[in-house]
Amino acid sequence: MHLWRRGVQADEPCGCRQPFAQCPFWHKVGERAFGGWRPAKAERLQELRVKVDRTRRVPVFALGLISREAQLTEYVASYHRIYAAAAEIVNGRVVVDSSKHASLAYCLSAIMDLQVVHVVRDPRAVAASWRKRVARPEDGAPMARWTPVRTALHWLVQNLAFEMLRVKGVPVLRVHYEDLVEEPTRTLRRLADRLDLAYGEGDLDFITGHEARLGVAHTVSGNPMRFAVGRIRFRENHAHLPLPHRWAVTLITLPFLLRYGYRLTY
Repeated sequence: MHLWRRGVQADEPCGCRQPFAQCPFWHKVGERAFGGWRPAKAERLQELRVKVDRTRRVPVFALGLISREAQLTEYVASYHRIYAAAAEIVNGRVVVDSSKHASLAYCLSAIMDLQVVHVVRDPRAVAASWRKRVARPEDGAPMARWTPVRTALHWLVQNLAFEMLRVKGVPVLRVHYEDLVEEPTRTLRRLADRLDLAYGEGDLDFITGHEARLGVAHTVSGNPMRFAVGRIRFRENHAHLPLPHRWAVTLITLPFLLRYGYRLTY
């Protein structure tokens, strides 16, 4: 979603801080996948997204009642071409799409083989994070803020969707955000083993204790820390969440909050 709207159409900065159109990596991907990034292609993918890649269509996929098959095939084929081009350019064996919405996973799983890494976080921490005032580094405009109730409902719906995807037979591997913060190396090793990904002894040397050494990332939109380069520290940021909001989020998310092993108190 962000690739087409904020990258191709809005030409916002890549994680390398170059405008999308001037980023050497994405320029190569566009040339390899489509012969270049064209506005008409971006408009078409936006139209298709509205028709097939929506949370409200998840029940349709979950029940196996796939409709709009031609549009879905066209939509997923574009993603496949991007993945293939990116893998070829960097000589990679695995492509990780960091998209967070379950609806895209459902679209891809209808046609492609994929494995989903489902990262869960305490919903109270998520709600507190969405309340914070954060400026977009791209233009200084404030990032979207959600009320705790809206965040809780979104958290519940998205996690339910991923659980339904698992029931459909798609490999969905759950990872707790808190485990990544507390034991990043151990958590990533266990995840790689579960995904059957081969790795060498030095592949995780960029992590030392609770710090990671990051290079330039070619990310399109997202958290402002995507621009971070150098050493960063893993830490759980317990932003304040007023008591009424805390209990509202707890009650709304209670079924999966308990399923994922979180305590009632926060």
